[in-house]
Amino acid sequence: MKKKFLLFASLALLGSALAQTFVTIGSGGTTGVYFPVATGIAKLVNDANIGVRANARSTGGSVFNINAIASGELQMGLAQNDIAYYAYNGTGIPAFEGKPVKNIRAVGILYPEVVHVVARAGAGINTIADLKGKRVVIGDVGSGTEQNARQVLEAYGLGLNDLREAIRVNPNNALALMQDGRADAFFFTGGLGASVISQAAQTLRIQLVEVEASRVQELAKKYPFYRAFNIPGETYRGVDVTTPSVAVLSMWIAAESLSADVVYNMLKATFDSPEFKSIHPNLQRFFNVNLAARNLPIPLHPGAERYYREKRIIR
Repeated sequence: MKKKFLLFASLALLGSALAQTFVTIGSGGTTGVYFPVATGIAKLVNDANIGVRANARSTGGSVFNINAIASGELQMGLAQNDIAYYAYNGTGIPAFEGKPVKNIRAVGILYPEVVHVVARAGAGINTIADLKGKRVVIGDVGSGTEQNARQVLEAYGLGLNDLREAIRVNPNNALALMQDGRADAFFFTGGLGASVISQAAQTLRIQLVEVEASRVQELAKKYPFYRAFNIPGETYRGVDVTTPSVAVLSMWIAAESLSADVVYNMLKATFDSPEFKSIHPNLQRFFNVNLAARNLPIPLHPGAERYYREKRIIR
């Protein structure tokens, strides 16, 4: 009898293990905000014991995450809302031009992602127009930052050919180039307090370059994902004044094929948790579940739709 009990117990444990769903969440570089946010989401999901084992992976960011979801390498990821739109519609950037990614779905909007333009103090860069003839890191190849850099420069009548050098590297390498004096400025799109900029401010004298209100209006007219955003003074060491800029929005996305029950349960384990906002200051400051399903650039995942309907956020 004891042997039978042990056999049944072993089979039950095996069945429980086999029933688990494994979800990998694509984030971004370790010096950005995506990585700690995705890591925090994974921890809350795992701690909730909902039959889902989640892990966060450091990646190249929005474009990589979307392509990896399309190929089945990732089941979820974080991405800029503008990049998600370009991907779903097969337009806007070379990575998706004529190659729409139709199997991505929205889970929710998280927080603003600010276009930071960081210059070395003394490099003679006081406006975006001053980037002409300078060595500028515009983001990694195919990244959301690269697309934002192109569009901000365009609003000032500049193209990549107007730069002395348009450097495509990840944020870690951008910081190294600035520290070595081999770059004059870099673009970085990410949440406030991104560690790559904090690190730059710890080791260099930096300044944040303003995107003027008139240019913001021009950008938003052509690219409606942009909105004006002021980077508060003292967000980064040595930058005491408020710097006007622009922002897009970060969003949590999933593969269309991911079970509706899995997505619904993951949202319950995260958005309903009092610990969710404590994952990162950007969530503490900006996340609002009542706005998480508003103005989405791609279709909502059925599991997320169930969650928002249940909470009467959508009807």
